[in-house]
Amino acid sequence: MIESGFDTRPIRMETVWQVTFQAPTEDIDRVFEAVAAVAGLEHGKTDRNGYRAAAGFEYYRPLEGTPTGAETEARKRPDVEEMRFFIPRDETVLNDVIEAIYEVHSYYEPVITVVDALRSSCKGLDDSANPHRWWNKGGDWKVQG
Repeated sequence: MIESGFDTRPIRMETVWQVTFQAPTEDIDRVFEAVAAVAGLEHGKTDRNGYRAAAGFEYYRPLEGTPTGAETEARKRPDVEEMRFFIPRDETVLNDVIEAIYEVHSYYEPVITVVDALRSSCKGLDDSANPHRWWNKGGDWKVQG
């Protein structure tokens, strides 16, 4: 199933790669914009789609050969976030994305992961009257508050 995807009545589950990178909070938008510039990140009738997870801690200990030099104690860096998005299973696109991340990332060895995934894609059924859709429940989150 992961190799070919599958269909349900309203949804097609498509084969894609999920790419995730970690970066300090202040770097996330810059890195994501570089990625979006080389891989539109389309999903249905939108582009520049991604998900940014809340900040956490990154643990590491620099070893010999790192730009900062070897250290004896592990570091605990606060405010490191993860950004994830989906791209087609296309090696050229993946190469462009990884190079874009590396080019603008503040780390000399950024954490990037790529996994096979299935992503939902709506078939475009008319469900405009569905009471559970956000537009039928008080509007767009963007115009509230």
